Amino acid sequence: MPAAASSNAARIVGERLKEARQELGVSQMELANLAGMNVANYGKIERGIGNPTLDTIVRLAGVMERDPADLVTGLGLGDLPPSKSSYTVADFLREKRRNG
Repeated sequence: MPAAASSNAARIVGERLKEARQELGVSQMELANLAGMNVANYGKIERGIGNPTLDTIVRLAGVMERDPADLVTGLGLGDLPPSKSSYTVADFLREKRRNG
């Protein structure tokens, strides 16, 4: 089965997790067990094909004794797949003012 398409944000978070895990010298299985999650799911996150919840990001950062912000700092709308949600509040307000 081919890997699911992923966003740049998922890839970056995965790379950051992998780097932090390797710095600690633990395996994917060890980290997944410490975080109370399935190793296959953790592996998907690390490869950038999983989309972790906020709870999972906080839990993983916590067991690695890292700030969760370290995993997501610098990410923005441009790192997500294009969608209607790329419409920002500033865009909305500009259009609202223009249309009265």
